[in-house]
Amino acid sequence: MTTLLLNLRRVPDDEADEVRALLERHDILFYETTPSLWGVSAGGIWLTRPEDRQRAQALMAEYQQERGQRQRAAYEEARRLGTAPTLWRRLREQPVQALAMLLAVIALLLITLLPFLTL
Repeated sequence: MTTLLLNLRRVPDDEADEVRALLERHDILFYETTPSLWGVSAGGIWLTRPEDRQRAQALMAEYQQERGQRQRAAYEEARRLGTAPTLWRRLREQPVQALAMLLAVIALLLITLLPFLTL
């Protein structure tokens, strides 16, 4: 019976590539399903042999801890250098998109509150 090792929903491409390389490096057979057209399924990395499940899960736990430490260190370095993404930086980099989002939020609030504002 196959086992889902990693659901690929909101998984960056580099992380999925690293997981594939990790499994190949340790000779763990796997296959990958692709996302569905309507976004119901995001795809996943599945183990082929049930006997590989515990070993793969242990490798994944170790990998995720190491990746978490690496990502935190990269974020702290970006903060130290002043290049970490912030709300204000994103607003300055994409002013049209930010304005469009703000207008959409205001429109939704007005549509939602309109019945209560008119007596």
